[in-house]
Amino acid sequence: MSLSLWFAGARPRTLPAAVVPVAVGTGVAVAAGKVRVLEAMLALGVSLSLQIASNYSNDYSDGIRGTDEKRSGPLRLVASGSKSPKVVRRAAVGFFVLAGILGLALAVLTSLWLVVVGAAAILAGWFYTGGSKPYGYYGYGELFVFIFFGLVAVVGTAFVQIGQVSFSQFLVAIPVGISSVCLLVVNNLRDIPSDAKAGKKTLAVRIGDRRTRILYLSLVVVMFVFVAFSWFYFRFGPLGLLAIPFALAPIRAVSGGASGQDLVPALGLTGRMQLALALFFSIGIAL
Repeated sequence: MSLSLWFAGARPRTLPAAVVPVAVGTGVAVAAGKVRVLEAMLALGVSLSLQIASNYSNDYSDGIRGTDEKRSGPLRLVASGSKSPKVVRRAAVGFFVLAGILGLALAVLTSLWLVVVGAAAILAGWFYTGGSKPYGYYGYGELFVFIFFGLVAVVGTAFVQIGQVSFSQFLVAIPVGISSVCLLVVNNLRDIPSDAKAGKKTLAVRIGDRRTRILYLSLVVVMFVFVAFSWFYFRFGPLGLLAIPFALAPIRAVSGGASGQDLVPALGLTGRMQLALALFFSIGIAL
C-alpha cells in the first residue's frame, strides 16, 4: 500500500517529460553515429530522478503552504495526510541527491561543466514551489520547464554522446520543451480555482481559463510546426508528425471545456502524445 502511495505521489503521468528529451537527444547521437549507451542511460537516470524529485518537492512545498487542500486531481501525499511533510521532503531530497550522483558520474565521463548545469537543474526543481519566493507561484513555471526539460535535457543528452553542441540540437529540442510545457498547462488549467484561492499566481491563473485553453492548442500547433522544420537538418525528422493523431484526444478534452477532475485524463493523454512524439521524432532524427 505504501509503495502504491509513493508511486501515485511521483505523478507517473508527468514522467514522459523526463523520457522524451533523452530519446530525442539520443536520436541526434544516432544520426551522428556516436551513440554512447552508458552516457544515454545515465542521462535518463538524471532526467527521471529530477522529475520525481521535483514532483515530491512540489507535493511537500504546496502541502505545507495549504495550496493543495482543495485541489482536484491525483493524490497529494502531504495534503491528503498520507505521508508527513518531513518524510516527503526526505524523499524529494533523496531523489535530488540521486540525480546529483548520476549527474556527477556523467560529468566525470564527459565534461565537468555539466556539474554547473546539474546544480542549476536541481535548484530549479526545488525552487519551483520551494523557498520564500517560489517562481512557480509567479507564473514562470512554463519557462523553466521549457528550458530544463526541453533545451537542456535534449542538448545535454546529445552532448554527452557526441561531444559537441550544434544549432540542430536546439532546433529539435524546441518541440520537446513545448510538449513538456503542455503537461504543465493542463495541470495548471485544472488547478485554476484552487491556485487562485491559495494565492498561487500560475500563468493559467494570470491569463484565465479561456486563454489557457487557447494557449494549450497554440502550443500543440507550434510544437508540430517545429517538428516539420526539423527537415532542414534531419531529412526524416518530420516522421514526428505521426504523433498528431495522439494530440487530438487531449485537444478535444481541453477545448471542450473539461475542468477539475475531468481534466485528469487530459494530463495522461498529453503524456501519451509526448511518448508518441518521442517514438516517431527520435526514429525520424536517427534515420
